[in-house]
Amino acid sequence: MRHARYSWCVDNEVGHEIAEALGVLLRRTTRAQLHRQLTEGMGEGVDEVTYPVLSALARTGPRSAAELAPDVGIDRSGVTRRASRLEAAGLVRREADPEDRRAQLLVLTEQGRHTVAELRGRLAAHITASLADWPPGEAEAFARRLRRFTAEGPFA
Repeated sequence: MRHARYSWCVDNEVGHEIAEALGVLLRRTTRAQLHRQLTEGMGEGVDEVTYPVLSALARTGPRSAAELAPDVGIDRSGVTRRASRLEAAGLVRREADPEDRRAQLLVLTEQGRHTVAELRGRLAAHITASLADWPPGEAEAFARRLRRFTAEGPFA
């Protein structure tokens, strides 16, 4: 019985460690700081405020501001304001929703897709650089386990 209790405590400690690390990663200030670094020098309309909208559109495809809002973590009017900045920069365009002509979809332009590709490249390089001092194979193992955690863990 004592062994089972010890195992539960160790497992629970691991859960707390993971939860604490995720808390750091999920903080808005942490994300905003990363987005600021990634978007530096990207030009008009692309900054830490508009980055989440651009990134979400790349992940989800065309969406209305209302549909995109939960993915971005802001309300519809906030998405609309950010999308207007991205539209002015030529990265997003609005199209009539074929299923509801009253609604507008936000769609990445070709320039928007190129910008997202550059941002994703910057993010990958940033992550790779931060793992450069890890022992051989450890980063690869972490990547596999993180992918499994996101597929099978509490966020699946």
